[in-house]
Amino acid sequence: MKKIFIILLLSVIGFNLNAQEFFCDVQVTSKQVSGTDKKIYETLQNAIYEFMNNHKWTNYTFEIGERIECTMVVTVSSRSSNVFAANLNLVLRRPIYHTNYNSVLLNYVDKDFQFEYIEYQPLDYSDNSFISNLTSVLAFYSYVFLGMEFDSYTLYGGTPFYEKAEAVVSNAQNASQSGWKSYEDTRNRYWLIENLQNAAYKPLRRFFYMYHLKGLDVMYDDVEKGRSTITNSLDLLETTYEERPGLFLLKLITDAKGDEFVNIFKEGLTKEKSKAVEILRTIDPANTSKYQEILEN
Repeated sequence: MKKIFIILLLSVIGFNLNAQEFFCDVQVTSKQVSGTDKKIYETLQNAIYEFMNNHKWTNYTFEIGERIECTMVVTVSSRSSNVFAANLNLVLRRPIYHTNYNSVLLNYVDKDFQFEYIEYQPLDYSDNSFISNLTSVLAFYSYVFLGMEFDSYTLYGGTPFYEKAEAVVSNAQNASQSGWKSYEDTRNRYWLIENLQNAAYKPLRRFFYMYHLKGLDVMYDDVEKGRSTITNSLDLLETTYEERPGLFLLKLITDAKGDEFVNIFKEGLTKEKSKAVEILRTIDPANTSKYQEILEN
């Protein structure tokens, strides 16, 4: 009997070691909402945490140390019974080879996050149908996270996950909540996955691959080689900007990478600094003063 128990215990431990895809930190805040029933927000936070970290999103086996790190902060602005309106702050991070540094792949606030949540009710989701706005939004960003992560390791490796995210959007076209339809906004979930799937914007996906795998990951062994590749990867951003200034996905990249660009190039060669600043000022004019710091070092 004792031997059977040990075998069962090892099976459970082994299952846990083959972790799910995400290590997602979830926070739910409700400071803007009046009322004394605050426990429901703790329950909601736990439910989202379990959904993100325990749902099986892919057919791949991830070890504990391979899980994708992300953060979701739900800031509830209003509540009417079981219906909530909130902002969803999303941050996706990627570890850099042989370092303790994590590079931000996405830092975005979704301001169209409305959902119904009944305390203690399971969060149900299906890839084939729209069950609830809460789980559809969470699933959509899970697939976007996976796509961006895989794109940063393999050229166009994120395609299967973007296709799943696109299916989530398609299933949500009849939803009463906003954020899913093309005509509602030029910068919502519909347009995010459209940009990621659009063949015309593939240079941005090549950027993710060059910049991270061929650039940042190489810098541990060869700083100059890695920085040179990163410098060349900026050409891909410029090419897209020339075709489509103000593109949503391009804006998300500069928002996520602006400070990192400065830190990388301020230690670079004069020629690299000049090229980087010229491109960055062009594609992200709102942060011209930030990029000026590169030339001042």
